[in-house]
Amino acid sequence: MHEPIIDALRRGAAPEALAAAREAVAAQPQDATSHRLLAAALRLGGDREAALSAIDQAIALAPEDSDLHLERAGLLLHERQLDEAQAALARATGLDPNQFPAYIIQGHLALSRGDLDEAARLSRTASRIAPDHPHVAALEGGVAMRRGEVDRALSLISAAAERAPNDPQLRHALGFAYLAKGHFAFAEQAFRTQLEQDPSSRPLRLLVADLLRRQGRPGEAADELAPLLDGENATAPMHRLVGELELEAGRNERALPRLRQAFAAQPLDRRNLLPLLEAWRRQGLLDEARTTLDAALEDHVENADLWRARLLFEEFASDGARGVIERWRTAMPDFVPALEAQGTLHDQAGESDAAMDIARRITELQPGHSQAELRLIDGLLKRDPDAAVDRVANLIAQAPDPNVKRTLRQLLGRCLDVAGQPDAAAATWAELHAEVVDQRLPLPEISQATPRLPELAPLPDPAAAVLLLWGAPGSLVERLAITLDEAGAPLRPDRFGAQPPTDPMQRYTTVPGLLDGSLDPAYMVELWRAALPSRGIPDGNVFDWLLWWDNALLLGLRPHLPEAIVMIAVRDPRDMLLDWLAFGSPVPYALTSPEAGARWLAQTLSQVADLHEQDLFPHRLIKLDDIADDVTGLAQAIADALQIRVAVAPPESLGPVRFKPGHWRHFREALGDEFDLLTPIAQRLGYPAE
Repeated sequence: MHEPIIDALRRGAAPEALAAAREAVAAQPQDATSHRLLAAALRLGGDREAALSAIDQAIALAPEDSDLHLERAGLLLHERQLDEAQAALARATGLDPNQFPAYIIQGHLALSRGDLDEAARLSRTASRIAPDHPHVAALEGGVAMRRGEVDRALSLISAAAERAPNDPQLRHALGFAYLAKGHFAFAEQAFRTQLEQDPSSRPLRLLVADLLRRQGRPGEAADELAPLLDGENATAPMHRLVGELELEAGRNERALPRLRQAFAAQPLDRRNLLPLLEAWRRQGLLDEARTTLDAALEDHVENADLWRARLLFEEFASDGARGVIERWRTAMPDFVPALEAQGTLHDQAGESDAAMDIARRITELQPGHSQAELRLIDGLLKRDPDAAVDRVANLIAQAPDPNVKRTLRQLLGRCLDVAGQPDAAAATWAELHAEVVDQRLPLPEISQATPRLPELAPLPDPAAAVLLLWGAPGSLVERLAITLDEAGAPLRPDRFGAQPPTDPMQRYTTVPGLLDGSLDPAYMVELWRAALPSRGIPDGNVFDWLLWWDNALLLGLRPHLPEAIVMIAVRDPRDMLLDWLAFGSPVPYALTSPEAGARWLAQTLSQVADLHEQDLFPHRLIKLDDIADDVTGLAQAIADALQIRVAVAPPESLGPVRFKPGHWRHFREALGDEFDLLTPIAQRLGYPAE
């Protein structure tokens, strides 16, 4: 609908653009973009007052759209006082007085439609006529702002404002330059000065209020906008905006009337619904919420947002929730979200057959629907694992996305396992790992012998709380990390993120450097400490989740970080290999083959055994075999190890249940050689040979 208008604007066809824009506004009167394009068409046709009215209407519909405010600034900046500008230029240059402002206006039209190259060209042309005119600098600054050159924009517009300090339009542009730079207090001052000169300006008042909000003063922002809520011109978006600011300020009772009014005017706009739900929740107005939403549903019975909102005010899986879902199903019998809600009820009530029927209906309506397919496959695994294998194989054949195929193949391995086909399961998982070896991190090289270690230094006084957390692939160390994080510990998982620290604990070259003497152990610890403030640790108290472990680190830890405790998660190494093969690991290591993984696990866990048997450093081994899926057991294990109190994490935070302890025995024939490599270290760690 908008493309014909934009095309006409580009061609300078004002009558054509105006006709198309008026048609768009008539078809979508609540669409801010249509009003914005109407303003551009009116501006092109020379009707400044009507253009200003149209852009004001767009801002009323979308008061938080900064681009609309910027376009209004351009309209005010370069279409007010043009006669005076033309006369001055005529006197100063003797040129055609209509030429210069035409270039400026066309330049801002180009800016409004995002054609920055054309706007820059027109700015250069205007500058040849009047190089020192402040409106040229303002146009250049506008181009610079749109290109992200904020410092240059601020410099240009500031200089222009100094040459014309009483030009209100330039001060307007300066306010936007400060806003783009993030100098909200300066921008507020600039716009507030403008508002004092023009107190009836709604857009200026909106700008000032937004700047107050950005400075963390939502209550003042709401007070600033209060005058705009009087009279017939108060729009639903304006009521919503003020209501949201009142909520942000914690003034819930003042927010509610505004949000009620916005919802009453536009109940199908999700932006009006969501803050009202929050206001009801905060004040415990459950009956009002039910009554209001039921009334809205009578007129809009097929609106999914209203049905979802209505469910929020019933206890999960209660009779009330069941009644709402029955009404929803009656109104929208084959609507997938309604079916999903029904299926959840059946699951909660233990009505597995009914839940399966719902999932089957969803897949008929939306073939490949992930949650429904998983529900069907889960049901088949309990009743007919071979059928589950066939269903997943069919889904793999039909899936067009390679990433979806990979996910399904991983699931296929799990189904083959349950179906009693461990050889096929192991082969499927091994193939998946082999296919992405070049996209994974190489396994760290492990030092072959523990060097002579320096003496353990005495604890400093005071001593910071330093925990170094690690676990090999398959250990489920992530369950310890989740528990610590949920308990509010100073856990830092940033080594696994997009911007990891660059200290020696992150580098593969650290171990060989420590062993050959090219890395000083004291310097290693010094660099680690120096990186803590940038990681959000100002006081040295940190639980650092490491990517890898090697006993060579003790060359630095024993003399220079004696306050640290190393916490290592372990399980039966054969279960660890199987888990790594089936589910991967937090560190995306390359697993070229199950045998290569077994050899590396045996070597790295041998170092763990040395650390434990010889008590090389203060450490805690946490065996997760029986507690990996038990949030209470995890919290208690950490509490016992550190002699602290640890809150219990929500059960859902741990993710899906993994293999039960000893599941490796089901794969004894499929992975026999690999398990033989791991049996000696398993016994050293206290696990039986068979």
